[in-house]
Amino acid sequence: MTVRRALVAALLLAALAAGSRAFPHTGGSTGYASIDIHGASVRYQLTLWPAALPPAVAEDLESARAGAAPSRDRLLGFVRDKVTLVAQGRRCAAGPGSLLPARPGVESVTLVVDFRCADAVRDLVIRDDLFDVLGADYHTLARIVGPGRTTQFAFSPETRETRVRPGGGPDGHATASFVRLGIGHILSGWDHLLFLLGLLLPGGGLLALLKIITAFTLAHSVTLSLAVLDVVALPDRIVEAVIALSIAAVAAETLFLRPTVTRRWIVSFCFGLVHGFGFSSALREIGLPSGGLVLALFGFNAGVELGQALVVGVAVPALLLLRDRGWEQHLIRCSSMALLLVGLVLFVERAFL
Repeated sequence: MTVRRALVAALLLAALAAGSRAFPHTGGSTGYASIDIHGASVRYQLTLWPAALPPAVAEDLESARAGAAPSRDRLLGFVRDKVTLVAQGRRCAAGPGSLLPARPGVESVTLVVDFRCADAVRDLVIRDDLFDVLGADYHTLARIVGPGRTTQFAFSPETRETRVRPGGGPDGHATASFVRLGIGHILSGWDHLLFLLGLLLPGGGLLALLKIITAFTLAHSVTLSLAVLDVVALPDRIVEAVIALSIAAVAAETLFLRPTVTRRWIVSFCFGLVHGFGFSSALREIGLPSGGLVLALFGFNAGVELGQALVVGVAVPALLLLRDRGWEQHLIRCSSMALLLVGLVLFVERAFL
C-alpha cells in the first residue's frame, strides 16, 4: 500500500509539472526597461513578451502589435500610471507614448513613454508599480543611462523604488536588488531545487555533501558568467530539456546504480554547468554595458548562492532526522521514483512539445 501511495504521489507530481506552462528560470515574467536621461527629459522604454503575462494583458499586447489603437493606448496608460519619475522632489510629466514598430518573427512589444521634468535631472527617484497590473511574479530588469553613468536595477514587488544621481558613484542599492532577484530566482526555480535534492538524497558524510554543493556552485557560476557575458550561449530549449534530464538522471542513478556518494560531485559539476545556462536567462537580455553587467552578475550570483544555502540548510537536517528514525531507504526510493517521473515528463515536454 505504501509503494502504491508513493507511485500515486509521483504521478501527481509529474502531471503537475507537465501541466505547468511557466518558464522556471525566469522567476516569473520579466520586462526589460531602458531608462535614458537627457537633461530635463527621460525616455522610458519597456519590452514585454505576451506569453508569460496575464491573459488580458497578453491579449492587449498581441492586439497592439497588430495595430489596434485601443489596446496600444491601454498599455501605454499602464506605463504612465504605474511608472513614476520624480526629479529633485517634483514629479515628471508623462507624455502620450508610442509603440516601436513590430519586427518580423519577434513576439515582444516595446512601449515608449517620454517624461518631461521641471529642470535638468540631478536626482531621480524611479518607482515601478507595474506588478499591480502584470502580476506579483513579474519583475522589471532596468538599465538606467545618464550623463557619465550607467547603472541597473531589478524592480520587484518588494523593491519598487530606486534613486539615481547621474554622475554619482557606485550604487550599492542597485547591486542589492540583484542579490534579492537571485534569491527569488533559485527559490522559485523548483527544477534546480529538485536536481539539488536528488543529489543530496543518498546522504553521505559532511565532506561528501560539501563537495557536491561546492561542485554545483562552481559549475553553474562559471557558465552563468560565460552566458551573461555572451562568451558562450546555448538555445534555451536545449538548456531547459537537459535540466529536466538531469533530474531524471540523478534519480535513476539512485534507484538503479547504487551511486558512490564520494564521487557524486562529478555528476553535480557536469550538470551544474548546464544549470548555469538556465540561471543566465534572467539576466542575458538586459543589454547592460560590461561594467554594469559585472556588478549585476555578481549580485545575482551571490543571491543564487544565498538561496541555495538556505535550501540546503533546511534539507540536510531534515534528511538526517529521517535517517535517525529508520525511514531513510524508504524515503530515498520513493522520492527518487517521483523525481524520475517528473524529470522524464519535463524532458519530453521541453524537448518535443
